[in-house]
Amino acid sequence: MVVVSITLPEDLLRGLDEFVRVHGYFSRSEAIRDAVRNLITEVELAKMGAENVAANIMVTYEYARKDVDRKLGEMRHEFDDVLVENIHRHIGEKYCLEILIAQGNVKRVMSLIGRVRGLRGIQQVKAIITEL
Repeated sequence: MVVVSITLPEDLLRGLDEFVRVHGYFSRSEAIRDAVRNLITEVELAKMGAENVAANIMVTYEYARKDVDRKLGEMRHEFDDVLVENIHRHIGEKYCLEILIAQGNVKRVMSLIGRVRGLRGIQQVKAIITEL
């Protein structure tokens, strides 16, 4: 295997270490390899010739980040051709959970996921994609 060096903020590294411990990974490297495989699988789905997919996109962010809520609202309108449902919930007093359900053209759905992932202020994005 090739050794790759990455730079992470301390809080993300602490979160990674906790994730490794809780989920039983042998090492940080094993957990990161698994995460990279999952991201690549999402991208590869778009290349496999699938024309239509369904996706469940779960997003968490801090409640105080009103800019994130506004930007997600703008995206909901921009991607209304594939976005079929969204649910917004408050998680405790600090976080918001946004669940976006998309269905349609694979390139549009993958574009939506990429745009959500690229938003500043997002804590986490988890997408589950199914070929139709």
